Amino acid sequence: MADRRTPQTFNLDRLKTPIGTALLVTDDDGVLRALDWDDYEGRMLDLLRLHYGAVTLRDGHAPAAMRKALGDYFKGDLDRLTDVEWRVAGTPFQQKVWHALPNIPHGTTMSYGALAAKLNAPNAMRAVGHANGSNPISVVVPCHRLIGANGSLVKYGGGLERKRWLLRHEGVEI
Repeated sequence: MADRRTPQTFNLDRLKTPIGTALLVTDDDGVLRALDWDDYEGRMLDLLRLHYGAVTLRDGHAPAAMRKALGDYFKGDLDRLTDVEWRVAGTPFQQKVWHALPNIPHGTTMSYGALAAKLNAPNAMRAVGHANGSNPISVVVPCHRLIGANGSLVKYGGGLERKRWLLRHEGVEI
């Protein structure tokens, strides 16, 4: 986890998408630190504070290549998410979950329990759910691909309608 005593300053940019305006938070190296929705800005700020402590956001542009990759994803080039460089602070278990999420192929879903088993922690489905809910990088770290054991849509920080749209966009019929 980052040193929470050192205040962090990040850049904030906005990107129009078919499901609302995305907030892109990047560091001075142009690495994505958070992606959330303008109507969930408070949640995003809470997650940034949780992971980094004191955070200041200043208006700034995300790298053009990042904006293009995200734009291309929303236009249907689903493989472009892998082009977005990201970094997050979190506990070792959160990191493990977040780094496993991009390995769930687009067009597929996985239950919280199945991901817990894949991480060699079969009884940690609630911990997986908690880590998934603390993911500050929506879409790129595809927390929307986790669903309930019975196939139902459950919780998404950007709202269930966005989750449904993202899954359909990626070829999952819900």
